[in-house]
Amino acid sequence: MQDNEHIIGRYDGTLPGPLLLVFSGMHGNELAGVRALEILFDMLKNEPLVNPGFVFHGVLLGIRGNLSAIREGKRFICKDLNRQWTPENIARVRRQEPDQLDAEDRELLELANLVEMAISHIQPPRIVLIDLHTTSAEGGIFAIATDDPESVRIGIAMHAPVITGMLQGISGTLLHYFTNNNTGGIPAVGIGFEGGQHDDPLSVNRCIAAIVNCMQSIGCVKAHDVENHHDELLIAYSKGLPRVVDLVEVHRVYPDDQFTMLPGYHNFQRVKKGQLLAHDRNGPIYAVATGRILMPLYQPQGEEGFFLVRTKDAGN
Repeated sequence: MQDNEHIIGRYDGTLPGPLLLVFSGMHGNELAGVRALEILFDMLKNEPLVNPGFVFHGVLLGIRGNLSAIREGKRFICKDLNRQWTPENIARVRRQEPDQLDAEDRELLELANLVEMAISHIQPPRIVLIDLHTTSAEGGIFAIATDDPESVRIGIAMHAPVITGMLQGISGTLLHYFTNNNTGGIPAVGIGFEGGQHDDPLSVNRCIAAIVNCMQSIGCVKAHDVENHHDELLIAYSKGLPRVVDLVEVHRVYPDDQFTMLPGYHNFQRVKKGQLLAHDRNGPIYAVATGRILMPLYQPQGEEGFFLVRTKDAGN
């Protein structure tokens, strides 16, 4: 399994613990998470040399997602790989002939088989999954939680605003699949982490810090093991942002929409109801509510033009 190109690294602890699956590069133009994992495995290799008392509980498996898209530097080749994770799709790619599969079908098949084999071999008591991403817009980091309170807790431990309800606005993600009884009966919790803008060098550091914070919060390492010099970046980057916000709206984009986001929007920017956000072939697009904008689309590929979020007790 170690020869699989999807595998960035594997670290086996000496004591029992969770299987921590960390995915990166599910979108081929988002490489900060890939680089973060490469650096993290070097850090773990060196940790026992500088910290003789270091003990790791469980197994860490770092995974590259869409290899075809990574090679071409695109979000995807034929379709968004992080919208294909449904039991029906996985059953389909497993029964089809290889020459009938498009690029993302092949990636989906390889990744599903890889994770299934890892779970079967390791037989962990529980699974924790992190899906690392970056955004085309500038602005704050954030975590995408499932409706599991443990997912929210892990997100808060990453020192990032936690977005709840996001998975109700999209479908077919890694988080949907692996936290909905598709792990062979082993309990699983998942969290998405958006580490900043695609090309910001600090996005790599923020992804490293998020993984380390997760490892500490789920008991893989002690609170002060794997010294993390980048932790202050997470705190600084989320300073002044709400701790937990809920999804209000997802603006979907279809291939012929000619969607164009107005320039200058960034993650967590405040917007007012009725504010002009974008245009498409049908005309202007306005904010349906007062709140904050997330992931305004400033790249050619994408199925969502923007998200609107706000706190439960106010419009911000």
